[in-house]
Amino acid sequence: MVNVICMKWGTKYGPEYVNTLRSMLNRHLKRPHRFICFTDDGTGIVPGVEIKPLPTMDLPPDKERGWRKLSTFQNPFSDLTGPTLFLDLDIAITGSIDCFFDHPGEFCIIRDWAKPDKTGNSSVYRFTAGAHPDILEFFLKHIDQVKAEVRNEQEYLTRQMNRKGLVTYWPEEWCVSFKHSCLATFPLNLFLTPRLPEGAKIVVFHGNPNPPEAVVGKSKNLYRHVRPTPWVAEHWR
Repeated sequence: MVNVICMKWGTKYGPEYVNTLRSMLNRHLKRPHRFICFTDDGTGIVPGVEIKPLPTMDLPPDKERGWRKLSTFQNPFSDLTGPTLFLDLDIAITGSIDCFFDHPGEFCIIRDWAKPDKTGNSSVYRFTAGAHPDILEFFLKHIDQVKAEVRNEQEYLTRQMNRKGLVTYWPEEWCVSFKHSCLATFPLNLFLTPRLPEGAKIVVFHGNPNPPEAVVGKSKNLYRHVRPTPWVAEHWR
């Protein structure tokens, strides 16, 4: 049995994001698994999703942001043991993801598209529950130092795991960015429908647009203009 987890707090994402993720997992993950949502509000989340309270983390609300993901490195981490795959809510699963549990490595993460040196993108990462409490402990003891040295939690997480020699990146074609990998550059984006790259298993919608906006072609500016994208509707459901 493996674990798939997500986190939902605040009002940015409604329960439909968790429910859609549950539906996509039903189609694309065949091995036995638990799907757990750690949240401050389980209202509207469908049966079949285990709802657990957000792990406690002593941070001022204005400093939470993505740093809350580091609470996944608590030991113990709720009642979880073994291989655990973290998924952001703003993704579309477009192919089988059983391979994300077969890929070798103690800690696996996306190589970030904008900073492909050694920085990871924490939209999709796999770890062993309870195995690396030092990641969270060091951060909580040195919050100001860490926040002065790195921009966000994924830079910190990748840096700390690299120092331990434990970072393995997913194959490049598995996890793609909607903005960087699918959307044509300006001005071609005004005329071309975003493409789904061959071999993509997870499409990450970091920033804008989110999946529902991509479906209908809603965008906030011409530079990131998105034409209605049928393949997102096909997969994000």
